[in-house]
Amino acid sequence: MRITGFRALTTVQEWGRPIGDANGVHADGVVRMPIVVVETDEGVTGVGLGSHVLAETVFAALEGEDPRGVTALYDRMLRRMFKAGHAGAVFGTIGAFDTALWDIKAQLAGEPLWRLLGGRDRRVPAYASGLDIALDDDELAELYRTYAGHGLRAAKLKGGLDIDRDRRRLALVRDVLLEAGDGARPGLMLDVNENWTRKQAVRHVGELERTLDLTWVEEPVRRWDVDGHAAVGRGVRASVATGENLTGLEQHRPLIAAGAVDIVQTAAGWGITHFLRVAALAHAYDLPVSPIGTTPVGLTHAATAVPNHLVSELQDLRPPVGLTVDHDVEDGAFVLGDRPGLGILVDEEAIGALDVLPAEEVRTTPGVRPERAGRRHLAEPAPRRPGLRAVTS
Repeated sequence: MRITGFRALTTVQEWGRPIGDANGVHADGVVRMPIVVVETDEGVTGVGLGSHVLAETVFAALEGEDPRGVTALYDRMLRRMFKAGHAGAVFGTIGAFDTALWDIKAQLAGEPLWRLLGGRDRRVPAYASGLDIALDDDELAELYRTYAGHGLRAAKLKGGLDIDRDRRRLALVRDVLLEAGDGARPGLMLDVNENWTRKQAVRHVGELERTLDLTWVEEPVRRWDVDGHAAVGRGVRASVATGENLTGLEQHRPLIAAGAVDIVQTAAGWGITHFLRVAALAHAYDLPVSPIGTTPVGLTHAATAVPNHLVSELQDLRPPVGLTVDHDVEDGAFVLGDRPGLGILVDEEAIGALDVLPAEEVRTTPGVRPERAGRRHLAEPAPRRPGLRAVTS
């Protein structure tokens, strides 16, 4: 079997509400979702969710190769891109191709990927993550009641701009989950998306911890700041989580080796092989791992096969337009199915029928860092600004 080509598609995630974080919001709740479909000479195709950036260049490392040599091909892609850089969006392209190759390999074995990777339990514990900074209190409560209806008893809220608002919203969600549960204390996390200095982080979290029990605070300072994460970890009771925006072991290693991270995260868009390697590194330091992502299908499969998986992020309960996924969400967990491979089906007609896509770069979205991030002196209101749309062919 040989790899013969690929198709690059773009669908959307339709949230039905504003989504965002301390950096900004997508006011219309519509976000691009890139996909690659890898083709073979025997008609078996694999699906990967991730970037398209420099896809033709990355694909040159795969063309004509046997797709079953996944981990060797992953390193081949890294070598192919070492001069152009294999960080950021390019690392996402490598991750998308890597995920598609794992999909093919498991299909050829006639097994779901979680079985092929050595998983035993198809249930993957999850927490609710609504990207909810733009919601008012009533909207927030209703959203987390929906998550609670699927058995979720832990939640991660977006915040970091106003201590009093964060305290109120965290307490509200705690009470919603407590009411829906069996009396056990819900898990609460706060994600601030790199918006603080270390002193701001210690002060903000310290104030919250007067009345709340936080499981972790996520990305309190810049992603690469080893000393900053370590200082926050010493100054608060909550665990420090980071890693979703780190690409490659070389970026994770300094934080892990310095004891600056308590919960090691990886993003679904960086691929399965990356996750497995980061999980092994974290396990060597007795640290848990927690996957991140809008549709983290590949990493939920991989999570069943590592000894240190803690919990996986569950954002939207619906898949992107044109995708069908082979899992359910019940009793607070992803429950993986038996369809061979990743279990993702792609309806290219539905995706092709999309005539309006959100702009890739909008000034006030979560992907654009505000000018005064890390230099805010007073509390700020949550961002809730009009979004922009672009029509593309």
